[in-house]
Amino acid sequence: MHTPTTSSIQQVPLENKGNIQLYIKREDLIHPFISGNKFRKLKYNILEAKRLKKQTLLTFGGAYSNHIAATAYACKENGLSSIGVIRGEELTEKINDNPTLRFAQSCGMKLVFITRDDYRKKSETEFIIKLEYKFGDFYLLPEGGTNELAVKGCKEIINSEDEKFDYICTCVGTGGTISGIINASKLKQKVIGFPALKGDFLNQDIRKFAVQNNWELITDYHFGGYGKIKPELITFMNMFKATYNISLDPIYTGKMMFGLFDLIEHGFFPNDSKVLAIHTGGLQGVSGMNLKLKRKNLPLIKE
Repeated sequence: MHTPTTSSIQQVPLENKGNIQLYIKREDLIHPFISGNKFRKLKYNILEAKRLKKQTLLTFGGAYSNHIAATAYACKENGLSSIGVIRGEELTEKINDNPTLRFAQSCGMKLVFITRDDYRKKSETEFIIKLEYKFGDFYLLPEGGTNELAVKGCKEIINSEDEKFDYICTCVGTGGTISGIINASKLKQKVIGFPALKGDFLNQDIRKFAVQNNWELITDYHFGGYGKIKPELITFMNMFKATYNISLDPIYTGKMMFGLFDLIEHGFFPNDSKVLAIHTGGLQGVSGMNLKLKRKNLPLIKE
């Protein structure tokens, strides 16, 4: 895979009584199509697929999945075939109306649409065997790309220059990114995750990979659950873009930054704290979300 330059760190100037210093690590800029944590998660998995002489990579995702789009491009770039098992049979007829799926298909990914009931079986051995019977030998990558190799890649998000920060914050989907960050952090640092999903199952998932206990999840900023959005989040994201010239995505980074600003406003961080927020990319999903917002006559996200 194309090797990214080290992601830059940009200060987000704030006016607050506690002199909190907020910085954002621009992982979204490390690759034009495999941005942020998706690049990190795919890096060692692509190498492993090649080592095992696999010709095809199969993975799972939803209609606007960053993981699906990034995997499709990464496989194209590395000469591998790709199969995306997509949640929702009804999407079969809607590829042309879906920027994410259209992009994945243009990269050569074979899209396979299944019912939501079948999708829930995606981790079951019997279901995987059926896929192997249908498609032949493939390298299996879980939904969201999280496995031990993904965590190894995400560990590289943090380097020695980041030791000066007291807090490292990231959005959380399947738990792979935060696990890598936890494993790269110093014990004196606190890692804070902002889940995009409802539910407490993530704690258990993160403990499978994380080797330290210097972390916590703040579960108050999911805005109703995965893929859910409210007008106040759109307003915040557009304000953030206008003020700092940094785009956020509505599924992950927008919710994290909204939560961070709210925590700072309410005195969550001690005075003079240095806070680093990780921009995990995912901006390809904005155009798809805007199509949904337009249908609901809601304000649009500025791209």
